[in-house]
Amino acid sequence: MISQPEQIVDVDVAIIGGGPSGSTVSTLLRKYNPDLSVMVLEKTKFPREHVGESQLPGISAILDEMEVWDKVEAANFPVKLGGSYTWGKDADAWDFDFYPAEEFEDQERPAKYEGQRKYTAFQVERDRYDEILLRHSESMGTQVREETMVREVLREGDRVTGLRLDSGEIIRARHYVDGSGDAAILRKAMGVESVAPSNLRNVAFWDYFDNATWAIEIGIGGTRVQVRSLPYGWIWFIPLGPSRASVGLICPSEYYKESGLSPKDLYLKAIKEQPEIAELLKDAKSETGENVLTTKNWSHLANRLTGDNWWICGESAGFADPILAAGMTLAHGTAREVAYSILEVERGEIDPDWIKSSYDEKGRKNINQHIRFAEYWYAANGRFTDLQDYCKDIAKDAGLNLNPAQAWRWLAQGGFTNQSIEQAGFGAFDIGSSKQLIERFSGRKSKFMISKLNDFTLNIANAEEVYQAELRDGHINRIKCYKRGESILPMTGAWKTIADVIKQESDLEKIYGMLAGSINRSTIGGAQGISAFVYMQVLEVMVNEGWVIGKLKKSRPTLNIEVGGRLIRSEAEAREALKDAKATIKFAIEHD
Repeated sequence: MISQPEQIVDVDVAIIGGGPSGSTVSTLLRKYNPDLSVMVLEKTKFPREHVGESQLPGISAILDEMEVWDKVEAANFPVKLGGSYTWGKDADAWDFDFYPAEEFEDQERPAKYEGQRKYTAFQVERDRYDEILLRHSESMGTQVREETMVREVLREGDRVTGLRLDSGEIIRARHYVDGSGDAAILRKAMGVESVAPSNLRNVAFWDYFDNATWAIEIGIGGTRVQVRSLPYGWIWFIPLGPSRASVGLICPSEYYKESGLSPKDLYLKAIKEQPEIAELLKDAKSETGENVLTTKNWSHLANRLTGDNWWICGESAGFADPILAAGMTLAHGTAREVAYSILEVERGEIDPDWIKSSYDEKGRKNINQHIRFAEYWYAANGRFTDLQDYCKDIAKDAGLNLNPAQAWRWLAQGGFTNQSIEQAGFGAFDIGSSKQLIERFSGRKSKFMISKLNDFTLNIANAEEVYQAELRDGHINRIKCYKRGESILPMTGAWKTIADVIKQESDLEKIYGMLAGSINRSTIGGAQGISAFVYMQVLEVMVNEGWVIGKLKKSRPTLNIEVGGRLIRSEAEAREALKDAKATIKFAIEHD
């Protein structure tokens, strides 16, 4: 018998997985280099159900760059302005908004990605959302193969030589991307291990309900997710439509095993014990009937994200506990980084080894920060006994050897917020909201260090020059940075603005005046104080990490920054502000 020759299909980029990661990589590749042949291999037929409906505002910017914002907005998914939480030291409910709810204007939908909508997110039905993204990628010229299973990853050492399909075909490419989610097809085939913290090994049980009640409606289509803690876990309530909601329980896998209850019984017990959620579901009907949907929900981080000719992104690369709703942000974000990396490697103008190491270092650090911050949240909810010890571990991950009290202060001063190459922030949290979290979780006042200082000097002594990647318009720009230990000071965006101003002037009042003169009035609300606040948050981080030395000269004025504001506040305060449609951030220079 004569064997048939293998059928080989050659493309430039082969992507395993057609979810948000695969769609993001493929769309951006085709947008910025239409000459690239890109193929997505997806094992199922879309649409298909998937958990992970709640997003963060950073995704909206990526959707706009993908040129798919209008299609997603036209699907009329609820607009997420933030979340309502019962979490931390007290049992009182509090709200966190991305954009002040009382300033959110009624706006007909579909709306453009501009103004207030740049600061909001979506709550999506994943079957419809994922299909919109995949079909958009297809419209951009991506070859999409659904119901196509990758059965074998062919390799020679650290190099992938092909993907063998169920059909027997072999797909050959110059670049291979693993966007296959928790299946991690390529990652596992290449022998890359992924580490899962033992204290975040949770399980999730969830269901969908019709005729559920929204807790609050803001403007046209706007709302907040509900996150309510229990002694053994927490419940999410995510509005997905006018009367449809996703409701889930997260708890430690050990607690589930020890309870002796079935997933359904434990799920119903949790809802019954949470009166606010029970009230929202009193007239609702379960879509699954006698069952609930289940999955293990373990945070994890791959040991590396790149190889000779392959890249890992999305959940294959890592996953952070959903308490921060970071899953989709990490999926879209790492996928965008991979697309830019491949585009730049194809151009051949930048050392490919630097491109790979840059993505690997940034991607793994970002995922790990989300994991560590999730651990902090759980510690604050009483799952662990010594919160300060966990702060010490988080600081250690950042390369700092601090005792528990020092680590607590470091975290309270924004130690986890040096994530962006352009300004200080972590996910949806800026320095101000981070400090408010510290207050709520600890019961202690958390103040801005720079409130006590008024004379500043730039300090780059003993720092080495390194370069980091800035992604813009399909290109990677190498940005000069200063590095000292694990701390990095980028010379771009707000970081560079602060550094340049302090090189010219050390007096706080004059620094503030120079910054106020360069403010971009397109920021939230167009208010000058808020833009100045962004700069002051960056200065806070720079002082905290030693890039700026601050002193107090008693003859000069100091800066009064109140941590309390309109983005994190008690639920009662938020409701009152929404009712009155008046709220401000107190921010002023005060003289002795």
